[in-house]
Order: sequence, then C-alpha cells, then structure tokens
Amino acid sequence: MLAVASWAQAQSLTLTLASGVARQGDVVAVRVTVPRDATGVTVHAFQTTWLAYQEDATTWHALVGIDLDRRPGTYDVAAAVASPAASASRPLTIVARRFRTRTLTVAPDYVNPSPELMARITADAAFLTAAYARSTDTPAWSDGFIRPVPGPANSSFGTRSVFNGEKRNPHAGTDFLSGTGTPIHAPAGGRIVAARELFFTGNTVIIDHGLGVSSMLAHLSRLDVREGDTVDTGMIVGLVGATGRVTGPHLHWALRIGDARVDPLSALALAQGHR
Repeated sequence: MLAVASWAQAQSLTLTLASGVARQGDVVAVRVTVPRDATGVTVHAFQTTWLAYQEDATTWHALVGIDLDRRPGTYDVAAAVASPAASASRPLTIVARRFRTRTLTVAPDYVNPSPELMARITADAAFLTAAYARSTDTPAWSDGFIRPVPGPANSSFGTRSVFNGEKRNPHAGTDFLSGTGTPIHAPAGGRIVAARELFFTGNTVIIDHGLGVSSMLAHLSRLDVREGDTVDTGMIVGLVGATGRVTGPHLHWALRIGDARVDPLSALALAQGHR
C-alpha cells in the first residue's frame, strides 16, 4: 500500500485516498474531513457520485470502485460540501492489469441456449438489475470485509473466458476453491436481496451491504437465507456447491460498488484506517 496522500483547499476540506495508484478492479477507500458544521458531503469520480457515510462530526468515508474495464490513465477524485461551500480533489492513476484467458467446456445450453432458456435468462437479468438497485443508505461494510470461506482464491477476477470455443464476458468475480458443503459466511452485513436459483449462477445469494455496495455468492448447494432477511458479518448464508454454469464445486464471490465490478480481494486488503 502506498503512503497516504492528501490535498486540502482553503484548509476547510481535506480529501484523503488510501493510495494514489490503483489497478483495474481495485477498491479505493476515500476519507473526507470537513468543518464541524458542514452539510451535503459528496464524492465524485469517473462522472459518478459515490455515496459516503458520516463517521463523526467532521469525518466521512466512501468506497470508489475501479471497474475491471476502466481505461488506464489519471483521473480526478473530488469531494465537496454544499455548506460552507468547499471542494478538493486528488489525482488517481489507474494502471492496467493483465488478465489471463481460460478455456472451459460446459453443457451446450450454457453457451447457446434455446429460445425457452433465453426467456429465462432475460428474466434473470431483469431480476438482478432490480435487486442491485435496492440499496439501503446504511453502510454495513464500515468495519471491513471478511473471507466468506477459508479456501484459497484462484485469482480468477477479470479472466477472459472461452466457453466451448466461444468468447464470453470477463469473469467479474473471484473464485474460492472450496469443497461441496463448506459453510459460506457473509463477507459483511446487510440485507438479502436475492436468494434463489438462477440459470448461470445456480443457487445464488446477493447481499446489499448498503450505499451501493453488494456481494453475489454463487453456485451454492444450499441456501440458508431468504430474500428480505438481515444478516451480520460472518453469518452462514449457504453451502458451497456446483450449481449453474460450473465445471466443479467452488464459491464465486462477485463484489459491486455502484455499477463498478471490483475484485473482492481488493476489498479484503483495504487499510484499516480508511474503512
């Protein structure tokens, strides 16, 4: 982790980034220090507003997600308060990340589905869009994230996949090599917005962690939560399995911050002082 870098404007607002350099797929922690009577704190980057929460009278935090397809370059991360009017910005350099390619063989329906299956896939996509849009304004991730299973991660985030000889979308999660029946723990607290079987991801749990941050846990052999449930960090939400488009048992953990697809391993590595 690089040394903390800060920028202050008129000594009224300070914006701190956990690092001034990030890779595609990284999570960047932002801390904003404001006057005690400040109101309307916002964080902006990549033409997007990132939701922030208040820790105390003068400190706010936000997570900025670097999507796996974000073009390398230098961008501004900015913060502002509405009253008393003040703003500050810091440059954030995004560096390219090398993603490998994997070639897999799966059942033909998972590559070239029939019209009937396409109708189901379309319905699943609409459900997921609605599920991700229902984020609460309370951050259940402010104490950080934990590993959902003890098994090792295979660093598959961002992998370009070829199924049955045909290229498909990048792998937007990280796979953990765990055996069937391994308990899966909530990586952070939140509300269950999905707990059902979906075509590609099999038995799937999605946890809304608040402020646009959410986890998808996929390919489960058993679901132990229901939609609408509230969970705390570490609670068991299901068991590892091999349902959906898989070649063997494992846990697929995908993390989103807003619309950014980020590497869960980056969230696990967040500096304690910038959560």
